Amino acid sequence: SEPLILPREAVELLASLLAHLGAGRAVSVVPSDAELTTQQAADMLNVSRPFLIGLLEAGEIEYRTVGTHRRITASSLLEYKRQDDHRRRLVADELTQLGQEMGMN
Repeated sequence: SEPLILPREAVELLASLLAHLGAGRAVSVVPSDAELTTQQAADMLNVSRPFLIGLLEAGEIEYRTVGTHRRITASSLLEYKRQDDHRRRLVADELTQLGQEMGMN
């Protein structure tokens, strides 16, 4: 039998998937162009649907309207999540720095 050669990114993805599954977490694989309902998007961000709708209406996440329903692409949602995670890390770093400056270790 021939050895299976996988790109490093694929191995890292599989390792991450297995780690999440091993920790008892649910894992979903969603194509980046998949369109999500507001409830699906809210579930992926672990926020309420009304909170998500507020983000949509504030222009934080791109979406389109189909009839009276909003649809969010997975790529738009993941981009928002990346930016939000980055903002949270910056704020956490600032708080850590302030704590150190004030002698609160």
